[in-house]
Amino acid sequence: MTGISQIRNLVEYFKKNLKKGYTLDSLKYALLNQGYSRAIVERAVNETTKELAQKAPVLKTKPVIKYEIVDEYDNPVEIKKPWWKKLFKS
Repeated sequence: MTGISQIRNLVEYFKKNLKKGYTLDSLKYALLNQGYSRAIVERAVNETTKELAQKAPVLKTKPVIKYEIVDEYDNPVEIKKPWWKKLFKS
């Protein structure tokens, strides 16, 4: 098996098993234990991540992160501004 076709097969192997829920590290470890060279596995990992990144959706808007501080009874806690921040309204 040539190096390029071997890498292509490993890329497909990674994509298929990542969809099943396996982690990239566990897949790499399994291949290394089966006798694949570290260089071939790393090249296949890099190619896989490139291909998956191209298929990833591009976010058009930034996500809004909201946070709230609650006490031990899940009641919201109001945080008051320090008095000196009231002087410099931002």
